[in-house]
Amino acid sequence: MEEAARLDHLGPLEYRKMQLTALVILRVLIGWHFLYEGFVKVINPYWSAGGYLSESKWIFRGFFHWIADTPALLSIVDFVNEWGLILVGLGLILGLFTRPVTIAGMILVFMYWLCNPPFIGYTYSMPPEGSYIIVNKTLIEAAALFVLVLFPTGKQFGLDRLLFLTKKTS
Repeated sequence: MEEAARLDHLGPLEYRKMQLTALVILRVLIGWHFLYEGFVKVINPYWSAGGYLSESKWIFRGFFHWIADTPALLSIVDFVNEWGLILVGLGLILGLFTRPVTIAGMILVFMYWLCNPPFIGYTYSMPPEGSYIIVNKTLIEAAALFVLVLFPTGKQFGLDRLLFLTKKTS
């Protein structure tokens, strides 16, 4: 009871040290995943999202197939995917523009899930890592990013802290 009373005075962005540490670790780990995925796509001259998009079988399959079948549009999607992953990853790792990059990352991975959800009966050329039914690691990562949107840590531990200190002193 004493602990709860002690924590009642905390403002919306004041966390206990362990909570902040856990959120920052989550942010950095997801950032590393994004950065790595973007980097390996950039250095591979043969990588394209076309194969992934053309395997879509769910409600937006027409949209994803249209992108895959339109070379100019596919090259834009490839570029945005590669550099979006890199920029989101760097932003999360550094705690820079944390809220916008977290929202962008959440939208990006949710789009991956929408393109190829792990529903029963859907088979893809790349075998899944297990039988998920609806929830897979992509959806879990989108949910984790949603948590990070609600609890932005860049102002406490990241380059956002420097940006906001600079704004306050100006």
